[in-house]
Amino acid sequence: MAVYKIFPLQDTTLYSNHPVMNTGLDAICEIFNILGIDGNPGVARYLTQFDQEEINDVIDNKINGAEYSVYLRNFIATAQGINSTTAFEVYPIAQQWNNGTGHYLDSPQITDGASWKFSNYSGSGFWSLSGSYNGYSYTGSYDPFNSEPGGGNWFNDPSFQITQSYSLREVKDFDLNTSNIVDAWYSSSIPNYGFIIKLSSSFEFSPSQYVQPILKYYSVDTNTIYPPTLEFRWNDYTSSITPSSPIIDTIDVKMSLDGNTGVFYPDSVNRFYINVSPLYPTRVYQTSSLYTNLNYLPTSSYYAIKDLDTNEFVINFDETYTKISSDSKGNYFDIYMSGLEPERYYKILIKTVINGSTLVFDDNYYFKVINE
Repeated sequence: MAVYKIFPLQDTTLYSNHPVMNTGLDAICEIFNILGIDGNPGVARYLTQFDQEEINDVIDNKINGAEYSVYLRNFIATAQGINSTTAFEVYPIAQQWNNGTGHYLDSPQITDGASWKFSNYSGSGFWSLSGSYNGYSYTGSYDPFNSEPGGGNWFNDPSFQITQSYSLREVKDFDLNTSNIVDAWYSSSIPNYGFIIKLSSSFEFSPSQYVQPILKYYSVDTNTIYPPTLEFRWNDYTSSITPSSPIIDTIDVKMSLDGNTGVFYPDSVNRFYINVSPLYPTRVYQTSSLYTNLNYLPTSSYYAIKDLDTNEFVINFDETYTKISSDSKGNYFDIYMSGLEPERYYKILIKTVINGSTLVFDDNYYFKVINE
């Protein structure tokens, strides 16, 4: 298994009630529909883009022909006004745009990047309302209360549309399968200008006082550990077990981790080996310690990574993408450190299923990623 994460090249929020304001350096990106003091709704959508060269490098040089999926992940900061079900949509953007250097309600207002009205800077690059590329059509939108075009544009082919809905008490982080879009970028079927994230049309510009959802997500400029990521997941599981070495069949297990130097640089790719043996081995006649024998975990074995301070999963157990491999040296798994926030401590957990019992080993397997 492998998980590889890349971080955005740029992101910004577009506000219909501030049509030329840029917020490219805000720590938060927003989607909302809120009523102004005049009773008219204002809408926010946000844009995020990942570097195409990084995407190509992952697919060409790391995945190496394996089947893969790509997920857009973003983490909620606050959520307000959520009714029984709030829905949003994600599309690929159809026009090049500029991050800019603004913050929300800067005084004087910064207009050197993408805004509701312009894709480049104030006075440059109106958002195109319609067109096509390689047979894929795209669309833009109007603010129905002032008949002004704006708010970005997007390829509206059904294969590119991603929808997500939230109930009142549901976790608002999102983990969306964007494989079709990323594949289209990789094949140059459409250009990579990033994603636009917006409320569904039934929520945007609603004049109802009961439809005012506000969702704030951490941006690439956050000072937290929760920036957006584009996460590539592929199955690189291999199994090559030494025939004379047994597979552990008792829940009384002794485990240790090899290959953990404790400190890694962001460019590191580290292979961790798992040493495992029965806690109470069967007595046999031999001249060496039983604990030096090579043993294997069952094939239903997985790893996960937690942030040590927050105790949150950075990579969760997954039966497809975090399955533990094996070779002539034992069980192992690889971790790409580039997808982990530097200057943080992390903890490795191991889960295995033995004779119907699910065991999770949390034995203080710590490491840190440091800046180069």
